[in-house]
Amino acid sequence: MNVSFDQLVPVGVRYMVLSALGFALMSASVKYVSTYGIPVFEIVAARALVSLILSYVDVKRKGISIWGNNRKLLLARGVMGSLALICVYYAVTTLPLAEATILQYIHPVFTALLAFVFLKERVQFSTFICIFLSLLGLYTMVSPTLGANSTEHLPLFSVGVALLGALGSSIAYVIVRKLSQTEDSSVIIFYFPLVALPLSLLLIGDDFVMPDAHLTTMLVLIGVFTQIGQLGLTKAMQTQAAGKASAYSYIQIVFSILLGLILFNELPSIWTYLGGTLIVVGALINVLGKDLRFPFKRHS
Repeated sequence: MNVSFDQLVPVGVRYMVLSALGFALMSASVKYVSTYGIPVFEIVAARALVSLILSYVDVKRKGISIWGNNRKLLLARGVMGSLALICVYYAVTTLPLAEATILQYIHPVFTALLAFVFLKERVQFSTFICIFLSLLGLYTMVSPTLGANSTEHLPLFSVGVALLGALGSSIAYVIVRKLSQTEDSSVIIFYFPLVALPLSLLLIGDDFVMPDAHLTTMLVLIGVFTQIGQLGLTKAMQTQAAGKASAYSYIQIVFSILLGLILFNELPSIWTYLGGTLIVVGALINVLGKDLRFPFKRHS
C-alpha cells in the first residue's frame, strides 16, 4: 500500500517545521545583536514593531477587522505571548543557543496537559510516546550541565527564566488553539506585537542603545524570522491538535545546535547529541503513528 507524502507528513507538520526554522533563525539573530550590547527589551520592541507592521498589512490585505471577535482572549494571548517572549529572549542572550532552545522545549508537556484539561483534546498514544522520549532526551542533554560543578556555565536564574518562558509559551499556544475556532490567523498574530510593543517600550527605560545600520538590519530580520515562525505556528495549530502539533516543534533544537555551532562556535557535548537523537526518534514516532490512540479522554 502506497503512502502519499501528505499522509506521511501532514500539512500541520510542515507548518510546524517552517515555524521551528523561523524561530531558530530568530533566536540566533537575537543572540547575535545582544553581543553588541543591545538590551533584551529593545530587541523585543524592534521585533514587535516589525511584526506589527507586517501583521497589519496582512490583515488589511484580507479585508477583515484587525480587532477580531473575542477581544479579551486575543488580548490574553498577546499578554502571555509577550511575557513568554521576554523570558525566551533573556534566556537566549544569557545561555548557549542550543541549551536555551532545549529548555524552551519543555513546553509541549505543558501544552498537551493544558489542551487536555481546557480543550478536551484526546491524547494520542503516539503523542504520549513522543513527549516521553522528548523529555528523556531533554534530561539527557541538560542534566550533566546542571550539576553542582557546572552552574557557572548554565546560570540557574537563566534556567528558571527559560522554564517560565516555556510555561508562558504553552499557555499562549493553547489560547491560540481556542482562538482558531473563531478568529483568522492573521488577527491572532496581530495581537501579539500589539501588546508586546508598548510593554517593551515601557520596560526599556534609559537602557536604549542606538543601533547602527548593520544592527538595524539584524533587528529587522528578527521581526521577519519571527513572523515566519508565528505564521507557521498558527497555521499548524489550526490543522493539528495543540499537544500533537507542538511536539513537532522539537526540530528547532536541531536547527539551533547547527546555528550555535556555525555562528557562535558553540560545540554541543555528547549528551546533547544523545538527547537530540531521542527527541528526533520521538518526533518520527509521532508522525508515523498518528492512528495509535492512548485510550483515555477527559469527559465533559
